[in-house]
Amino acid sequence: MFRNQPAADPHSTVCTTFKFKIVALALAALSISAVAILWRPTHVAAQSTPAPNTVAFYTQRVLPILTENCYRCHGGLNHRGGLSMASRAGLLRGGHDGAVIVPGNAEQSLLIHLVRHEGPANDPMPMPPKSKISDADIATLAQWIQAGAIMPPDPPAN
Repeated sequence: MFRNQPAADPHSTVCTTFKFKIVALALAALSISAVAILWRPTHVAAQSTPAPNTVAFYTQRVLPILTENCYRCHGGLNHRGGLSMASRAGLLRGGHDGAVIVPGNAEQSLLIHLVRHEGPANDPMPMPPKSKISDADIATLAQWIQAGAIMPPDPPAN
């Protein structure tokens, strides 16, 4: 029974294999094209910068700057120059030279002049005294003050 069948043509086997590969590649390309056309990426919300007039801006952007550069002398129990920077009341009350911030007006705020190392000629008081903070950090402080210097509420006095 198998003797009467003609021998397989090696050329037709190669053609069939080649056609199968072409069809497989075409289907793969079609699938990739369909995915590319129909795919709608979901945007993962990157941590966006909060608005400067929010408590979140203070806690995420301003507080780390103050903690790193100012709190050693003006935070917690340390109030060098009579200044406590740990609360809004302390910043508004200021130290021996008066208030260090003017909410809504960064250019009139002594803090901005001091961190820029542009303090008064008679007593420049560059802050921090050993090195200047980055221009980006100064801009963040100025932006915060300009927006009203919003902070978490001060804890009630006992």
